[in-house]
Amino acid sequence: MANGPAPFSDIGKRAKDLLTKDYNYDYKFVLSVPGSTPMGLVATGLTKGQIFLGDVSAQYKSGRTVVDVKVDTYSNVSTKVTVHEVMPSTKAVLSFDVPDHKSGKLDVQYIHPQIAVDSSIGLNPSPVLTLAAAVGHKDVHLGCEVGFDTASASFTKYTAGISFNKPDLSASLILMDKGQTLKASYIHSVDASNKTQVVGEMTHGLSTLENSFTIGSAHAIDRYNTVKTRFSDKGKLAMLCQREWRPKSLITFSAEYDTKKTEVAPKWGLALALKP
Repeated sequence: MANGPAPFSDIGKRAKDLLTKDYNYDYKFVLSVPGSTPMGLVATGLTKGQIFLGDVSAQYKSGRTVVDVKVDTYSNVSTKVTVHEVMPSTKAVLSFDVPDHKSGKLDVQYIHPQIAVDSSIGLNPSPVLTLAAAVGHKDVHLGCEVGFDTASASFTKYTAGISFNKPDLSASLILMDKGQTLKASYIHSVDASNKTQVVGEMTHGLSTLENSFTIGSAHAIDRYNTVKTRFSDKGKLAMLCQREWRPKSLITFSAEYDTKKTEVAPKWGLALALKP
């Protein structure tokens, strides 16, 4: 794929990942076995209260084609076929679930040095169409996304956003919810080594005039240990501690406390990811 601007979905992603990625309030286990052959295997288990959910994923690579197959607890089978360079600078992804015969979807991504285009269409008699495009020059990216439901002949979404990115900071502004909500985010490294980062995200309802915000931080204590924090205007305080005890093998502890509901016990979770 040619180098070019990031897709529209990446606008505001750095701030969102710092605030939400790896937070988990259940018991989660992931085992990844890449192997020396083109076949890879990933097993995931998640305990939610008294319910255990698990799935097994297999990946096969052959040339420019990658096939991913996942089987979940309820024997549902999800398949994704990715073909790189199906045309110059173009990637195509075909996905479908079994036994849901209406779940088929085709995604096509085109990346040019100045523009990135993502399109999606459901493979059923009344598909939902989605088209996203982003243009970029140096550190500034501008994009929009439109969704259209052919069954109701109506737009399901239209979103626009702009972002400014540097190695030590990122700022974005997104108009979402069909023009009803404005979301701004900012992430900044407070030291030259990028070991400590702070982030803020704020949303403003243009019709309701309601505001909400979330602030957070991430600090790399050393090459193996990371601590993250998060606080929202709803009074929820969260913390995450993550240790990489061997390459790409992580143990993560997360906890969240609602300061406005002191009678409710804090939520916490433990996640273990293993890669032999």
